[in-house]
Amino acid sequence: MDILRVSSMQSDIVWENVEENLHRRQRDIESLSGKTDLVVLPEMFTTGFTMHVGQYDHTITEYTIETIRNWSDRYRMAIAGSIIAYENGDYYNRGFFISPDRAPQYYDKKHLFRIGREGEFFTAGNERLIAQYQGWNIALFVCYDLRFPVWLRNADNEYDILLIVANWPQSRSYAWKQLLIARAIENSCYVCGVNRIGEDGTQLKYSGDSMILDMKGHPLVSARPGENEIITTELSLSKLQSYRQNFPFWRDNDKFSLL
Repeated sequence: MDILRVSSMQSDIVWENVEENLHRRQRDIESLSGKTDLVVLPEMFTTGFTMHVGQYDHTITEYTIETIRNWSDRYRMAIAGSIIAYENGDYYNRGFFISPDRAPQYYDKKHLFRIGREGEFFTAGNERLIAQYQGWNIALFVCYDLRFPVWLRNADNEYDILLIVANWPQSRSYAWKQLLIARAIENSCYVCGVNRIGEDGTQLKYSGDSMILDMKGHPLVSARPGENEIITTELSLSKLQSYRQNFPFWRDNDKFSLL
């Protein structure tokens, strides 16, 4: 399909309360039924960016994913975000892309936030995810990954939309906004950056600053800082393809491989 309706759900997160966060987000997602094709939630949307991983086991992981699958099937939309996932003795900051009537697809965050000691509690992933949905190729990355353009590089137009789900503190909001713009321009793609608001259990404050940008880095729609807000816009695949044909910067990309 040429037109894809994408919604960014900028929201507060109740600290370490999976059930309450799922309850709140279901109400929001239900309100979007028939109005969007893809909903993007913040990083760790059921808990906040906590390192208290011991309280989350495989039953919570399975319950959360099954709940999101039910939303996707019932409301006929794809849903993306990240959660704490437990698997085979390890914890992951796991991105998910779940679309109607299909098996979930996952991305485990590669760049773990050293300053927040994330690497002491979580295991890093090493495989990218590019999901196919409604004729679009959609890449999903998590928060700190945004600072690493080599990992996000869109070689030969592998993806059309770059999703960044985050818990990015207000004190570094300028960097958040500039990096989203840079990733859109250098990768000739749409970018959807979704960040939380409020204050977490470590007293970090978040302003959100969620936005959806076009391939030139221009914001198509932006959320109001500090507000619980859902923003939705329509993306055009034909416009993107025309831009890439008229401005084939990607043909001159430097070739590389990650060791």
